[in-house]
Amino acid sequence: MNHFTVLDTAIIIAMVVVYIVATSWLSIKLRSKTTEQFMVAGRSTPAIVIAILLMSEYIGAKSTIGTSQEAFNVGIAASWSVISASIGFVLFGLFMTKRLYRSGEFTISGFIAQKYGNRARLVVSAVMIYALFIVNVGNYVSGAAAISTVLRVNLPTAALITAVVSTIYFAYGGLKSVAYVTVLHSAIKLIGIAILVWVAFSMTGGIAPMVQSMPAQYFTWKGALSGGTIGAWIIGTAGAIFSTQFIIQAISGAKSANDARDSTLIAGVLCVPIAIALGFLGVAAKFLFPHIKSLYALPIFLQHMNPLLSGVVTVSLVASIFVSVSTVALAIASLVVKDFYVPRYRPTPERELHATRLISFAVGFLPLIFVLFVPQILALSFFTRALRLTVTVVALMGIYLPFFNSNRGAISALVIATIATTVWYLLGNPFGIDNMYVALITPAIVMVFDKLLFHSASGNGSQVEHRRVAHTDS
Repeated sequence: MNHFTVLDTAIIIAMVVVYIVATSWLSIKLRSKTTEQFMVAGRSTPAIVIAILLMSEYIGAKSTIGTSQEAFNVGIAASWSVISASIGFVLFGLFMTKRLYRSGEFTISGFIAQKYGNRARLVVSAVMIYALFIVNVGNYVSGAAAISTVLRVNLPTAALITAVVSTIYFAYGGLKSVAYVTVLHSAIKLIGIAILVWVAFSMTGGIAPMVQSMPAQYFTWKGALSGGTIGAWIIGTAGAIFSTQFIIQAISGAKSANDARDSTLIAGVLCVPIAIALGFLGVAAKFLFPHIKSLYALPIFLQHMNPLLSGVVTVSLVASIFVSVSTVALAIASLVVKDFYVPRYRPTPERELHATRLISFAVGFLPLIFVLFVPQILALSFFTRALRLTVTVVALMGIYLPFFNSNRGAISALVIATIATTVWYLLGNPFGIDNMYVALITPAIVMVFDKLLFHSASGNGSQVEHRRVAHTDS
């Protein structure tokens, strides 16, 4: 094991600081000067840039650390947690992207409001803010685990570093800056993952010694996971992609509907090799260091390489943290501004941009309060996807089953499903039923009951609104 000296640690810290300063300068240089640039980058972003942004958002600090953590426990099958994003992006590109882009909305709540009205907008916005806030708590813990390993600081201090730097990024830059700086972050992140895989492969002596010494389940398609869990991951991730605020916000920055669709398909392709690499790292850590805490399955390799290489990997993890926290926090801030601040205060464009930045700072620091209470990262990640899945179910029923047109039914479905999914998660998934399935089934059941019980009361007004929206979309 390579115990870093004071000089080694100083070199790594210097590399991280230089990277932070350089990318912070770039963020300020590319900063958004109008609210439209802050929210949707002026609708001028190339498809490949959006694709990288989408891929990096779903394979951020939480997925990078969390997938390796899960692979440490269950085998390389943990890669399904990221492969499911690849499946989700392809489905999203084929069935939803153009429709969302042409709606003219850049928030999922605004899109659903076109079908179910303003009260549904507020409920969807609240559910999404709740889910994304929990996502960022997990992001902070994942990032702090990596930073604390190398810098030898405790988790709260590392989380504070994460909050300060990431908030500066997105609060000043907005989507315009975040999109382009993410290309650099992603390049560094891919280099870091490649170095980690190379080091892990060298330390294990290849795949063969691992296969010979470890239980066979570590190398099967489902490992120690059940088929139901993998199915829940695929359903939940695909569903979350369909409704996640930042995904919709990112594709809204494309030049055209075709570019928006292409960006999601490219993102799906990019996810696959990274998924396999992260799964391999977790299994390699289990082979080499079976007694460490699973949270450190990926960061542990930082202490077993040359300080310069460790510095590059640390920078790559920091870049991953910045992408994760910045994109999610930007989405939360956008929902707060668009759905709560602007309707209430009707500010001038200048005041709106100023308020957006102030709200962004608050959004960036609030997750620190909850950092010490986070359980398994990957489990938390999929719980937040389950919450977003409830929004997807309501949206898809409204689009493809237009006779479910009750505002009351949609709102009831969102509220009841969110509460039921949260309770089921906190109870530890009773009877072996994953909370993802609760999120999938509950809103549909509520909307069916509403249709059967209140059909005549809800039909006319909603049908009128639906006809109006159909005209607008066309």
